[in-house]
Amino acid sequence: MTDTPDDGDLVGLPETAVPADVAEAVRTLIRWAGDDPDREGLLDTPRRVAKAWKEYAKGYGEDPAAHLARTFEEVGGYDEIVLLRDIPFQSHCEHHLAPIIGKAAIAYLPDHKVVGISKLARVLHGFARRLQVQERLTAQVADAIWDHLQPKGVAVVIEASHACMTARGVQTPGVMMTTSRMMGTFREDERSRREVLALMGY
Repeated sequence: MTDTPDDGDLVGLPETAVPADVAEAVRTLIRWAGDDPDREGLLDTPRRVAKAWKEYAKGYGEDPAAHLARTFEEVGGYDEIVLLRDIPFQSHCEHHLAPIIGKAAIAYLPDHKVVGISKLARVLHGFARRLQVQERLTAQVADAIWDHLQPKGVAVVIEASHACMTARGVQTPGVMMTTSRMMGTFREDERSRREVLALMGY
């Protein structure tokens, strides 16, 4: 299958050869679903799907925790909660390969060092761009921050809609799943937990 660089939905992505067996797997799925992979509108679909999945799953090619390697200690004595909320993300359910679309709130209570705020989003996206379950995604983000920043507390709350539930199966749109992980003072101290959840909007 020949690669062409004129796909509007692939602009900016590196041109990567799509293995024949991957393209054929998509053709088989199209055929099994009841359509003809040789009709005009589907001729280039196998290549597009393959390239899309390389983008969806690019988190496998990185270590999300590496974004936390560079920290800063000159924070003017700041020792209160650092919070990034309403971080949008998308992932895919490992059970049906269906989209998971949601937002996350990530907070930590620093102990002498902080990290650039964009790095918190990068950690989330690095783990989200893999086949996931929401519970594991929540734990992975929290554990990475806990292990690498060694803060006094970590709190992660994720809300997401799962297409495996909204578009198939029980077919119940508008349902959001919420998961959370509290570590350190946010788990041990009720007052601290209430404070961080209030800042998150819960």
